[in-house]
Amino acid sequence: MAAPSEALRKVTAVRYLTPLRSGGSVPGVVEADDLGTYVVKFTGSAQGRKALVAEVIVGELARQLGLRVPELVLVHFDPSVAEEEPHQEVQDLLRSSAGLNLGMDYLPGAADFTPDALAVDPAESARIIWLDAFTANVDRTVHSANLMTWPASGHQEPRLWLIDHGASLVFHHRWDTAAVAVEKAYDFRHHALGSRRPDMAAADAELAHRVTPELLRAVVAAVPDEWLADEPGFATPDALREAYVAHLASRAQASARWLPTGFPGSGRLAD
Repeated sequence: MAAPSEALRKVTAVRYLTPLRSGGSVPGVVEADDLGTYVVKFTGSAQGRKALVAEVIVGELARQLGLRVPELVLVHFDPSVAEEEPHQEVQDLLRSSAGLNLGMDYLPGAADFTPDALAVDPAESARIIWLDAFTANVDRTVHSANLMTWPASGHQEPRLWLIDHGASLVFHHRWDTAAVAVEKAYDFRHHALGSRRPDMAAADAELAHRVTPELLRAVVAAVPDEWLADEPGFATPDALREAYVAHLASRAQASARWLPTGFPGSGRLAD
């Protein structure tokens, strides 16, 4: 396992290229001062800061568990770099997002995953489903896979990449009921990879013990203070970070209670 990083790289947007309208948050493709191109999710979107918090925590946790996630960076964004954007609703979003936003490395030539696009190893499928169950990600279904295959062409074989984790960590929208969610089960029989005969018991044996408080603290440390400020019931961003650590560490220990079952070939059906 790679050593966790407590900080994401910071870049500055120098050119706004185009909005992406496939999702409700309307992310944008942006060029940055490191010569990189990123898909940026903005703090001013309807989903707000908590979607970006979930993107960082789940994305970096996935990376530490050996799953492929495009690099995440913090993007300083000045709306003046998008003055030529013609759509008023997009301009409103960008003007309300000045400051720090979240970028994901743009994968040129990547394609949306479809069931017949790539032969996904059952063990990898099980690891992805385990992560989604652990983080309560309800947004990786047969209708919206939030998976990419990349590279889509060339000599190297395409691989599966995980994107869009903003709908995860649903417990953090109501911290007063978060304790109930520690053992909450989710029905993942309609998961995008559920037909790949995942061995969930094997994935749990491989991954649950690796989600330690130390790992979680390193992952949560990557979330900027300003995205954690002013949360009711928490005096400081660090206090809120510890709440994430405590909740997720407890959920990892309770995996027998929420481990998904009921997939074709995965054992007994879910109750």
